Amino acid sequence: MTEIVTPSRQKRPEFRNIHAFKDLPSYRLPPAGWVSILHRISGAIMFLLLPFIIWMFDVSVSSEISFIKFKSAFEFGMLGLPGVIWKLLALAIIWAYVHHLIAGLRHLWMDARHAVSKEFGKSSAIFTLTLGSLITLALALKLFGAY
Repeated sequence: MTEIVTPSRQKRPEFRNIHAFKDLPSYRLPPAGWVSILHRISGAIMFLLLPFIIWMFDVSVSSEISFIKFKSAFEFGMLGLPGVIWKLLALAIIWAYVHHLIAGLRHLWMDARHAVSKEFGKSSAIFTLTLGSLITLALALKLFGAY
């Protein structure tokens, strides 16, 4: 009769709950992780600000008078808030749309080309963050009247 020898088992690593205030600030998230998190945040921003987006579209295309009202909200303010606040809110929507679009196209490209590697993930994430930031900066300059 032969004896069955089982390999000695190593002790499995033990994972404990992390201390959020101590451990998370020191954690270095890779660029692909930032893109993923920001993709979700941008989708949530677009969803939450959808009433504002619908209002902007409705007021801007209804009539000339409503378009003048729309422009004055961004120049002089509305509802007790200065115009710069409304411009920053519009800029948040612009960033959310731009980032969500570029990150979504990145995910579609990776799915279609089966481009799932650490190197491509990092380079495409950096490209996504850079392009999204540059487009948002250009549109912010236009929104705030730089050109």
